[in-house]
Amino acid sequence: MFLIFVGSTDVLSETRTSRFLVPFLRWMVPGISPTAINRAQAFIRKSGHFTEYAVLAASVMFALRCSVPLGAGGRFRRHAALTILLCAVYAMSDEFHQSFIPTRQASVIDVLIDTSGATAAVLFWGGLRRLRRRRLQPGVEGGAGPAGELR
Repeated sequence: MFLIFVGSTDVLSETRTSRFLVPFLRWMVPGISPTAINRAQAFIRKSGHFTEYAVLAASVMFALRCSVPLGAGGRFRRHAALTILLCAVYAMSDEFHQSFIPTRQASVIDVLIDTSGATAAVLFWGGLRRLRRRRLQPGVEGGAGPAGELR
């Protein structure tokens, strides 16, 4: 969360990241058009939003898993919902913070991208959990032990 907060300041504003991103894009694709540079830069920046909130969600899921062990009663779903909610609220607070930075602007689209990254990480975690449970079930090819959980 601290890294996201620092990145929301002028440190990672579009003006600053353009200083190294544009020359890199021109080096990678000589003759790239200004429109293509703008599109690539927007894609890279939005991918950063998605990725940083996916990492945040994985961290929150891990913290919840360690503090409240999974078990019967659907705790995974509660952990997943709480994780997505916490990440969405932090995304909103991050955009609110950016509204006070002269070189940044708040964006509802960014909140949606951030929340999508968190949701993708939670879904990925759940998918891994299901795969592991299937592999560990007796009678299933490759599974030798009792049913287990990826926590």
